[in-house]
Amino acid sequence: MSDFGCLDTDIPFDVLSRLQTKDLLGLKCVSKGWKDLISDRSFIQAQSQKKEPLSGFFFQQRHRYCPDDIKTITYFPVERNRLQQDVFAFLPQDVVVLALCNGLVCCRSCYPFEDPAIYVCNPLNSEWWKLDWKEPGKESFIALAFNPFQDISVNLTNFKVVRPRQFETEQEEAYFSFEIYASRTRNWKLSKEVCWCDNSLSKNEGIFSGGILHWLTDGDQILTFNVENELALLISTPLPAGEFNTRPHACIGESEGQLYYVLISEEGLHVWVLEDYFDSTWSLKYSKTLAQIEKEHSDIMINLYNRVMLWQRIDDRPWMDPLAFKDGVLVVRISNTIYLYHVDTSKMEEVGETSKFGAMSWVSPIVLPYTMSLVPLGRQLGSP
Repeated sequence: MSDFGCLDTDIPFDVLSRLQTKDLLGLKCVSKGWKDLISDRSFIQAQSQKKEPLSGFFFQQRHRYCPDDIKTITYFPVERNRLQQDVFAFLPQDVVVLALCNGLVCCRSCYPFEDPAIYVCNPLNSEWWKLDWKEPGKESFIALAFNPFQDISVNLTNFKVVRPRQFETEQEEAYFSFEIYASRTRNWKLSKEVCWCDNSLSKNEGIFSGGILHWLTDGDQILTFNVENELALLISTPLPAGEFNTRPHACIGESEGQLYYVLISEEGLHVWVLEDYFDSTWSLKYSKTLAQIEKEHSDIMINLYNRVMLWQRIDDRPWMDPLAFKDGVLVVRISNTIYLYHVDTSKMEEVGETSKFGAMSWVSPIVLPYTMSLVPLGRQLGSP
């Protein structure tokens, strides 16, 4: 145990690197040798080669009319009903979470801005980078790309931050451009790629899957951007919204490296997986009517179909709103309560009323899935 010169041949290295991150946290306290081993970059590089399970979700409310950001960020794990609201206390200022990717979190300064900045951090070890943000914007759909299987080296953790921005030509044709920050160069650059699209981005979802970032739009399309070759593509959603009597509500998510599309409408809950990008081919993985869902959860649901159909005539918020999806777990708001819905088992768990998540808001909140990671970043005070 005392010789860590050849960590990759050490028995503790081989055994501990097979464990999940949550199990390694407590083992750091066993001895100084184990703590040094688990904190070593070579060990983290090896341990990160396996997929981590879903740990929980971050939840942040948004004001509807007030321009100021709501500062409260709530974390709730999937395994036990407990809310935590001090996860980002290690950062130098209050932030709004923007994107999560394989254990890393991208966030921005809260509005009104005093020292506008973008942060990439790891809540597990309280390490962070501060990125310059020369053109700050409150409604920035910034996304994060980080692949633990190839982006962790002995000396550096590589990640990219991508900011899509929509512009209009003099002919009123809309398109997206893409600004990219790379930790390897510590600089921003403007990609040569543009994507013509009239729809706006929706729900702050920059889902990273298979090397590609995905953003849901308010139309029947999903904007995609390949981080490696910097190519953008619009893919069609499985069903156009015009096929329904009431406006359906959707979110996108990731599972096993594939993109998923979750839709709630008067027809029920449907979950598709994307099979082919170029043909926009989707495969239906899960389908359940509102009547079936109500029957399975009659203790918390009454007249579900009527509420879904009639509620939008009273309030522009949907009665059921899918907020985030990851590895078969759907975060859904039903009326004023947040639930975890396990698609494979149809199990539904109450997380809490929206009032427990900070200031009350009638706008769809930011909800992002989180998986733990030991990946080191180092405390960076800014780009050189």
